Amino acid sequence: MSKSILEQIEYIVVLITEFAKAHGITTQQAYKYLRDYKGLDFVEEFYDVEHTQSFEDTVEDLSFYCKRMGGTLV
Repeated sequence: MSKSILEQIEYIVVLITEFAKAHGITTQQAYKYLRDYKGLDFVEEFYDVEHTQSFEDTVEDLSFYCKRMGGTLV
């Protein structure tokens, strides 16, 4: 596995943890929510931009994106 892929995986793992903390849910719940409402797809597609922002900003982006996709967490 290339270094860039490993870095992306590590980033997504930390992002899921930060998303969970921000919304007061478990990391398992955060993973399922982000998967179900296409947040993980969003991060994968826009990783090159999102990883240059703070985790707080990215969690906010994900929250709004998932809401537009039918999610209920804000």
